[in-house]
Amino acid sequence: FVNVGVVLYCEEAGFLQAAWSVDRERLGSLFPRLDIDAVCEGLEFVRGVCGGDDGVGAVAGEPAGTRFGFLKAPRSTVLQPGPVHGGLTTDPARQLEHLLEQFVG
Repeated sequence: FVNVGVVLYCEEAGFLQAAWSVDRERLGSLFPRLDIDAVCEGLEFVRGVCGGDDGVGAVAGEPAGTRFGFLKAPRSTVLQPGPVHGGLTTDPARQLEHLLEQFVG
């Protein structure tokens, strides 16, 4: 498995966002048969669910906590969510970028 993105949900701040970064060369060398465009499309879907984008379907109209629950449930053979970790932050957007750098690079 290779980390390609992070989702951060902070109920108190009303924050649900995803950030991702795909190193196409690295993924292509590790998984030569991988459809990297499909990975990126899946990550854009995740970003759309986080943002409540109507283009992702009915889940877009759900509250943020329900959308987060939808995202953390495994449903794809291309993208698999990792374990959920709890924590505290006063700046969710900054923390999201920090986690992206820490776990994805």
